[in-house]
Amino acid sequence: MQLVDTHVHLNFDVLASDLEAIQQRWKASGVVRLVHSCVHPHEFTEIQAIANQVENLFFSVGLHPLDTEKWTTVTPDQILKLAQSDSRVVALGEMGLDFYKADNYDLQLLVFEAQLELAYHLNKPVIIHCRDAAEPMLQLLRNFWERQGPVQGVMHCWGGTPTETQSFLDLGFYISFSGTVTFKKATQIQDSARIVDSQPLLIETDCPFLAPVPRRGKRNEPAYVRYVAEKVAQLRDIPVEILARQTTENACRLFGLPQPELQEEQPLSV
Repeated sequence: MQLVDTHVHLNFDVLASDLEAIQQRWKASGVVRLVHSCVHPHEFTEIQAIANQVENLFFSVGLHPLDTEKWTTVTPDQILKLAQSDSRVVALGEMGLDFYKADNYDLQLLVFEAQLELAYHLNKPVIIHCRDAAEPMLQLLRNFWERQGPVQGVMHCWGGTPTETQSFLDLGFYISFSGTVTFKKATQIQDSARIVDSQPLLIETDCPFLAPVPRRGKRNEPAYVRYVAEKVAQLRDIPVEILARQTTENACRLFGLPQPELQEEQPLSV
């Protein structure tokens, strides 16, 4: 069974200091591709350095909505140049809106739309963070689609209602589920995981955050994406091997990743 973890943060100290062992565990768990998200362009050099050490690691560049106060007049050009500097850059982000932890609504909207413009220009997908902001995000995206044109992307670590999920699916977005889908009280997320068609479905860890059951409360790492796959497969009443194949194909299609060669299934050893 082969898996793609479509959202990791390996540059955080809690993981970077133990990277070799962590890599061995994700390989043993069947993870064959990873997409490393970026919360600020200043991270780019260290993310790139990790990708130089780790096989099959691809990455993005962008500014997280909780860092929008760091947006300057040179940031768009910085993101543009970095995105064009390395063929392993497969997306822009993570970008989006977070009205749960911040109330600088106008600035978040401005910075998000500016990054959408860059993604449209570069013809790259976007990795979107959306928390307590589904309606304003949908409105902005619809307006952007009408004025400029569609941009592909993924709603990462998705936690919205099934109705909100369907609205983003209608815009052509992929939906990615993280360890939160395994939480006992996450019925809304689990309902959303049941309604997403097979082609726009992705899985992730968002490590080092949000470790899935049975590792909840511990440091999260890419090997644990297998638990996410198992839970989503259970919710959809399909074998996990089918879920793994679907989500791997989807990740490769959205991000333009090389398709992995078929391998014998690896035993779970995390």
